[in-house]
Amino acid sequence: MNTFDFAIVGAGIAGASLAAELSATGATVLLLEAEDRPGYHSTGRSAAFWEECYGGPDIVPLTLASGRYLREGGFLTQRGALYIGRTSDTHAIDRFEQRFEGTGVTIQQLDRQALEQRLPGLRPDWTRAIWEPACADIDVGALHHHYLGKAKRGSVELVCRARIVDASRRDGQWTLISAAGESWTAGTIINAAGAWADEFAQLAGARPVGIQPLRRTVVQLRVAPQVAPDLPLVLDIGGGFYFKPESGRVWLSPHDEEPSEPCDAAPEELAVAQAIDRFESVVDWQVEAVERKWAGLRSFAPDRRPVYGWDPDVEGLGWFAGQGGFGIQTSPAAARLAAQLLTGASGDDLTVGIDPSPYLASRFG
Repeated sequence: MNTFDFAIVGAGIAGASLAAELSATGATVLLLEAEDRPGYHSTGRSAAFWEECYGGPDIVPLTLASGRYLREGGFLTQRGALYIGRTSDTHAIDRFEQRFEGTGVTIQQLDRQALEQRLPGLRPDWTRAIWEPACADIDVGALHHHYLGKAKRGSVELVCRARIVDASRRDGQWTLISAAGESWTAGTIINAAGAWADEFAQLAGARPVGIQPLRRTVVQLRVAPQVAPDLPLVLDIGGGFYFKPESGRVWLSPHDEEPSEPCDAAPEELAVAQAIDRFESVVDWQVEAVERKWAGLRSFAPDRRPVYGWDPDVEGLGWFAGQGGFGIQTSPAAARLAAQLLTGASGDDLTVGIDPSPYLASRFG
């Protein structure tokens, strides 16, 4: 039985990106996935975009640092984003702008006239907006495959259908056992289990940090008139919805965050109805059909910051979890930073401007 330097539990975007980064250091890496294929859960269900303000000021350094990697890799398609509000939301618009002052994001306020030029069919009561020109769609599938391919070229061993049911450490080595009875050994295990991160932590003898899975619903609508492909991502300044064009259709979410057990998430009809009701209050487009609907789980630590680095109590246990809805857009810098934390390497041109302290797992010690 081979012994690996690192065994990563979870092969979504988090596990795949970290496996790619660690293999580049010459380490031997095992990547374990409970499902039949990598990316079945949150990664495969994301309507992802690279949006500078997404996740708040604490996440901006990771997002901005990742932008160049994503652009140069061809994973981004320019779109732009509008945070829109009614007249009664004027203070919320102002606070949003003030909140991101000095963070390096590029945003500006728009009045009703400028807003109409970017979003035709807008109903009269929406009068204010924040414009973020740099926002772009992410080709999530291509990015995930990029990392899996990079990991494979680095001799990472990927094993699917490997749901871990036991993790024990003896003489400086971990032994992991799957539900099917397979076993592996590694010097370090890394918790990249997404919605199952706290469950796996307990399995490994660590304290859970309070990572909570939250269900997010998305529906695909056919509307009339057909939506222009270059319209921006549109988000409610109050957090009630977002929507964007996708292949002649609209992808719409009620921006729900319903607490959930770790599971194969499914959309609820109430969330779908809320999404459509909110959408129809924004634009005068006719909803002709709901063509698809799906849900995924976004997992947050209590402070809504990601969890990277060494567990404060359990030797040989690393964390790469709690990445909410920003895990894909921050994956280049996040994976590089986590690999540096776990190997003791210095920062490089991708991470040199990032202070890791807000993200360390040890903050929960």
